Amino acid sequence: MVERIDATFQALADPTRRAMLAHLANGERSIGELAEPFTMSFAGASKHVATLEKAGLIERRRQGRQYLCTLRVTPLAEAQAWLSQWEALWTRRLDRLDSLIAIEKGEKV
Repeated sequence: MVERIDATFQALADPTRRAMLAHLANGERSIGELAEPFTMSFAGASKHVATLEKAGLIERRRQGRQYLCTLRVTPLAEAQAWLSQWEALWTRRLDRLDSLIAIEKGEKV
């Protein structure tokens, strides 16, 4: 699972790929449609799509002469669950720090 999360975060590190995922949140798109908002070639868009596919964030299927891409939410949910663990840890630590500061100031906790 760690390798998959690493691949997910690596794919999400690029703003172009994040924008492509946002487009896919509205439904299936061809690689050409994903490339439209950017000044990039079809080959450039295909490389981004390959990275997203390798991370499991999208599925790509052939329909006629074009490839259609669909968003897969499972890797995003796994990344969110992983981040939530850290959020809980830091929330507890910050709450403890707030308590210690209040004690230092002589406030009731």
